[in-house]
Amino acid sequence: MPESALPVPADRIAPPAGSAMADPRFLWGVATASYQIEGAIDTDGRLPSIWDTFSATPGKTLGGDTGEQACEHYTRWADDVDLIADLGVDAYRLSIAWPRVMHADGTPNQAGLGFYRRLLARLGAHGIQRYVTLYHWDLPQHLEDRGGWLNRDTAYRFAEYAALVARELSGLVEGWMTLNEPWCSAFLGYGNGHHAPGLADPRYATQAMHHLLLGHGLALDAVRQNDPGTPAGIVANVGRGTSDSADPADQEAARLYELQHNDWVLQPLLTGTYPTDLWDKLWPGSAPLVLPGDMAVISQPMDFLGINYYFRCNLRSDGAHGFVDVPLADVERTQMGWEVYPQGLEDLLRRFKAVYPNLPPVYITENGMASDDTVVDGRVADPQRQSFLQRHFAAISRAIDAGVDVRGYFIWSLMDNFEWAFGYERRFGLVHVDYTTQVRTLKDSARAFQAFLQQRRAAATPAALTT
Repeated sequence: MPESALPVPADRIAPPAGSAMADPRFLWGVATASYQIEGAIDTDGRLPSIWDTFSATPGKTLGGDTGEQACEHYTRWADDVDLIADLGVDAYRLSIAWPRVMHADGTPNQAGLGFYRRLLARLGAHGIQRYVTLYHWDLPQHLEDRGGWLNRDTAYRFAEYAALVARELSGLVEGWMTLNEPWCSAFLGYGNGHHAPGLADPRYATQAMHHLLLGHGLALDAVRQNDPGTPAGIVANVGRGTSDSADPADQEAARLYELQHNDWVLQPLLTGTYPTDLWDKLWPGSAPLVLPGDMAVISQPMDFLGINYYFRCNLRSDGAHGFVDVPLADVERTQMGWEVYPQGLEDLLRRFKAVYPNLPPVYITENGMASDDTVVDGRVADPQRQSFLQRHFAAISRAIDAGVDVRGYFIWSLMDNFEWAFGYERRFGLVHVDYTTQVRTLKDSARAFQAFLQQRRAAATPAALTT
């Protein structure tokens, strides 16, 4: 038997014995995003996005890579759906490309919508639940030309887009997610310029965040009116911040890091207020313009909360009013340079439950790691990823045991893809993609995950499914 055909044991990636994550009701999935996999950026009437503009600007992405080709998912979608089905997952998280489904005048682009109808229908035919993100960073460029998320009007345009998509795709979706990682859109896009559109001012970041969250609240209403009964929520990226120093200033730096990385998003969503230390201490003078009624729109109840987690940072005071990241030596890191710290996910889940009594049910909507993966004799060995995932499963299991209502987990990512400013060098996928031939190869992590899901399904009984 060739090495590429040898099985990979399920126990390399499975959650701990007795974990609630092995329950048949726990949702297991994989995730992708439109700009990172679709390609076909000018096909069937798709409009330019801010990431088309940004990645085509010299010096903005590693190697000058763009999403023009990506994984060619726009033409290979049927085979990719069959690949997802072969993995045996319960669910698939994908995003809709706003520029692909809506003309600049606000009317629907039926060619783009048809792509998503076919994709969602094929997923449904395989029995795969569909969790759809409305905004995963690919803002139409014509809206950025009018100010983007610095312009309050963009929140209303987003609500119109959400209404259109929910109406057109009603009945094909099990869960709607308004925004993916508004922290990244606001801070990386408008605060430090590392992401599209590439602006860099804390005042821009705080105002963009407010308009993003306002857009979320308006979009919740739009989705519920146009696809009533389908659960809807948001996806927030979170990060653990600690300090290896006992100095009070350094401990305060760690607190401020978590405040701006986590509570900047979660506090307005769950309490209707912003953490004012952000503009009183961290970014003086950067408070956003908030109009009467905004916070009630932002903080309306959600059916679930998506949490994306990847790493921890070690913080020290910058000697003024902020913090600096001082990387620890001799810790495990991924290809991104991020510290592998599963305990951080448990810590954060426990804290969110304690701080926010109205925390809705949680789905881990992204968690995974990049590594420099290569195909050797038809096989991709990625032992670090298998260990990474298994340790994070254990951390989530401990959080569930502590009372946190975690109902599902989506691995990032289904397949290698365009990793934003890092181009195609960083590989997060369970499935290896050869960008020259577009051949997909299951990595050992995918095969172990597949084996675990097969075992879980075989162990399920009718009684367990209805308890």
